[in-house]
Amino acid sequence: MTLKKESPIIFFRGSREASIVIAIIFCIFIFGLWHSEPHYYVDKVNVTAEFDIDKGQFYRSIDREMIYLDITSQRDSKLLQLYLGRQRTVPLDLRFFTEYIFPPRSHDENREIWLLSVRSHLGYWSLLPALITIFLCWYFRKPLLALIGGSLSGIVLLTRHDKIPSFLDSFDHVSSDLGMLVQYLLLLGALLGVWGKTGAPHAFAELMAHRLVKGPKTARFVAWILGFSFFQGGTFSTVLVGTTVKPMTDKEKISHEELAYIVDSTASPVSSLIAINAWPGYIQSLIFVSGVSYLATIEDRVSFYFNATPFRFYVILAILGTLLLCFDKAPFLGQRMQRAIKRARESGKLDRAGAIPLNSIIVARTNRDYLPSAFLEFLLPLFLLLAIAVMTFIVLGFPEIPLSFAVALLTAIFIAKGKGMSIDEILFGTLGGIKGVILGSTALIFAIIIGLISKELGGGLFLIRLLEQQLPLIFLPAMLMITTIVISFSTGTSWGTYAITFPLVMPLSWAMISAHQIVYPEIMMTLCFAAVMDGSIYGDQCSPISDTTVLSAMSTGCDLMDHVKTQIHQASFAAFLSIILWTISAIYCIRG
Repeated sequence: MTLKKESPIIFFRGSREASIVIAIIFCIFIFGLWHSEPHYYVDKVNVTAEFDIDKGQFYRSIDREMIYLDITSQRDSKLLQLYLGRQRTVPLDLRFFTEYIFPPRSHDENREIWLLSVRSHLGYWSLLPALITIFLCWYFRKPLLALIGGSLSGIVLLTRHDKIPSFLDSFDHVSSDLGMLVQYLLLLGALLGVWGKTGAPHAFAELMAHRLVKGPKTARFVAWILGFSFFQGGTFSTVLVGTTVKPMTDKEKISHEELAYIVDSTASPVSSLIAINAWPGYIQSLIFVSGVSYLATIEDRVSFYFNATPFRFYVILAILGTLLLCFDKAPFLGQRMQRAIKRARESGKLDRAGAIPLNSIIVARTNRDYLPSAFLEFLLPLFLLLAIAVMTFIVLGFPEIPLSFAVALLTAIFIAKGKGMSIDEILFGTLGGIKGVILGSTALIFAIIIGLISKELGGGLFLIRLLEQQLPLIFLPAMLMITTIVISFSTGTSWGTYAITFPLVMPLSWAMISAHQIVYPEIMMTLCFAAVMDGSIYGDQCSPISDTTVLSAMSTGCDLMDHVKTQIHQASFAAFLSIILWTISAIYCIRG
């Protein structure tokens, strides 16, 4: 086990230029701190509810839990008139108020209920912590420093506007998911440590090189195939694919920038497209629109999700683009990626000179007396990991990822012990592997915190409110994609962007479509849906504060900002083509 000695955290470049930059950022932040004022408004979300005959109450099913609703009559509602009147001023005593009411002129009370709540944003200042984080990432190339700086600025803004309690409540809601993510990262590190002692990944790489891999093209294609096959989740795919193929691709002189791009572009895109996972169930809960028959029931909305697959232009192009890269046929590669490919092939240097890979662990064989088997030490734990993840998803409805990694780790440990490796060596490898993923886990925690801060400050809501201005219907899908790109890039999360945008965008799209004589209104709604889905994935994939971006860099041993800068050209090209295709499709829907 080899650990890099150079610390990935520095606070200053030691130059006058860096000091000036930090001073400017500090002045902008102080100005925003004292000049940002919250804008309050009443927001409406359509929710589906079932009626419990025994209790005589309506309820919602959220995270497999039944939440009973207190329905407020329209006459007693304190928020309904504020909403209908579009009033910008909300009384102080109502600013943390929510109500469930039956909508005016409702003819099907068993299906539709309005959730009225007071929401707020800080205007352009809502985006400040995310922008500070992204700029620091680009300038200093120190992701952890940038995440800490952005988080601290966001917490100060939250304190200034009394939003710390709601932030802590939001953090409490995601703490279990965050804990599970960190837990399986630590288990992954331990598994990598054991593999580093046994040399199992290198035995697998030698097997693949002998049986299948005949050069860089086939090595990249194997990585693409694995990324396409592991569709249970974006974070799951990045970790598993990156750590599995890295020894093999290192041997074939595949730069870490190339591998990180392939891993990242076949993670969330594939998981959302081949959605035999949690994606449809989550998304359908956000896209109910009153009066739209094909979005009325859960089954209708899940069917709508899959029917939108042919219009998911960005994810299709992103997956196809990485496939073309595997065979050196990619139509548009940025200069940074071209230099990375040339450097790796000619000199064997897999990282740029001066790069600081986010993952400091190198899975290298450290016990030369141990003779590993690719099937027994590597493929068997990997098979058990995948089998348990898939089976628990089928039985429980969600994959038990920590359990999968724990079983794989224990299997690798028992096999190593059974073949004569000492407990001390196994323990040393396990602890060394855990140490190697601590930095990535810390960065991941701060990335999630930044996303929660942006949500509490109302960054996404502010951008959506801007979109509500009158705009040509023909450009609606394109504008939706651009808006969601900004939100997800700033927050580093696609699912968080969906939670913000879909309850607002779907009714907005339907209202705009209904106001025009459109030949194919359902296809137009599908285009708007696909634009939001894919725009969020693009922003999440390219954001340096995204969990999948961090994990892609960490699992492939790539410098985080090298990964971001080499990937963004290809991803942006696919996004640009997608916007053109959505606009052409919108013209067809409108004019026939």
